[in-house]
Amino acid sequence: MTATAYPGLRQRIGHGLAWSSVNSLVLRLSSFAVGIVLAWLLAPAQFGVFAVALSVQAVLISLADLGMSADLVRSEDPVRKAPTVASLAAVSGTVLTVTMAASAQGLADLLGSHEAGPVIAVMSLSLLLASLGVVPYAALQRLFAQKKIFGISCVEFVVGTSLTIALVLAGWGVMGLAVARISSQAVSLVLQFVLSGERPRFGFDRHVAPGVLDYGLPVAGANMLSWALLNVDTVAISRLAGPVALGFYFLAFNISNWPMSALGQVVRSVSIPAFARLARGRSDQSFAAMLGPVWAVSLLAGLMLAVLAGPVVQLVYGPKWLPASLILGWLGIFGALRTLFDLSASYLLARGAARVTLFVQVAWIAGLIPAVLLGISLDGTAGVAAAHLATALLVVCPAYAVSLKRSGADLRAVASKLWPPLAAAIPAAAAAMVTISLLPTPLTQLLAGGAAGTGVYILLLARWFSRQVRAAARWASDTETPDRGKEVSETPASTS
Repeated sequence: MTATAYPGLRQRIGHGLAWSSVNSLVLRLSSFAVGIVLAWLLAPAQFGVFAVALSVQAVLISLADLGMSADLVRSEDPVRKAPTVASLAAVSGTVLTVTMAASAQGLADLLGSHEAGPVIAVMSLSLLLASLGVVPYAALQRLFAQKKIFGISCVEFVVGTSLTIALVLAGWGVMGLAVARISSQAVSLVLQFVLSGERPRFGFDRHVAPGVLDYGLPVAGANMLSWALLNVDTVAISRLAGPVALGFYFLAFNISNWPMSALGQVVRSVSIPAFARLARGRSDQSFAAMLGPVWAVSLLAGLMLAVLAGPVVQLVYGPKWLPASLILGWLGIFGALRTLFDLSASYLLARGAARVTLFVQVAWIAGLIPAVLLGISLDGTAGVAAAHLATALLVVCPAYAVSLKRSGADLRAVASKLWPPLAAAIPAAAAAMVTISLLPTPLTQLLAGGAAGTGVYILLLARWFSRQVRAAARWASDTETPDRGKEVSETPASTS
């Protein structure tokens, strides 16, 4: 079967973006509500214990698929690769699960949180579940089947949330969060197989395996370093400041993830397959075409989180969490930058530059470690947050710029998309800050300050943003070409 049997690429990307947007919006709002409930039910120290377990799991889960999911999404022959990928991923997930479970208590003690040991052991099961879902999830992504992914995410959320609240109220504490997460992930895995039409198929082709690993291992290494560098702060705070301080930091970091989680999930779900089909040449415009709208939205979200940090934390999570607002002031802008970094990494992976993404992550973590240690010694958890932002601006932005240039992106076009939102952000932040200073309560500060800042930003940027969206749509239409490879639909995953 050839690509001519499929709708136009622009239509498929648009359909994927639409459903990804719905998915992200609904689940982010739902998760936001659940997070509020848990913040009122749990103490900061309990959040700190869960943060330690989650950090260990996040670093190791990036290795579970050995980077092979991205390879299947961009592959010209996914049908042939799938059994080998499934086998390699299953072996990797099993080894990592056993390793994490066996070392759980030792890791917890090393990180300064003895209570996290049993939680880490339970969370280790997520590594095996993630590895088993590599093939069906890649099949759904390759077909831009975001409607099905949305359904899976909704079921996973309902199961996880119901169990979490029930177990916490029953006195399970942090362990309730871990058990609920594993249970919902197991349900999600079953649904991925059902809705993709895939069945567990294991095999090993010695001609396929070297190419899969050659691409996947650098991707897995880059992903691991990416998660490791985002958890360097957790390790430092847990060891040097204790679980209570880590609880405040964990909450602030989660809030700063709102732009990355919402917008990043939308972009990531379609960016690799879209770039793989659209990107070409040494002065490629595809990255710049997507960058403008993404940067404008993510910067506004990060800016408002930073400026409105105090009212947001106090009103939504309660006065006991107010120390987190000082941390959020720095992390808000960092969250916006992470969305750009995620888009950059997707472009590099689509262009086959897996090793380049690994080099960027190495540079990132090399710069972040001393910055975090310096930050925590100077200003505690707020200093750690400032270290994240400084490293992102001084190390990561230049590293990605060089990498994008070498991979064919037009940096002049990229630069032209960055400065208008930055220029609009300055008066928008000023308007929000002035409004906040004039009002007495967190509720009025949040509503009026947010409205003032957002209103100024939209007023200054609306026409530019509209042009960027239209230009991106025209560019995708003009460069629309038949898919270069055989689709996953040649397999039983053809149900869409």
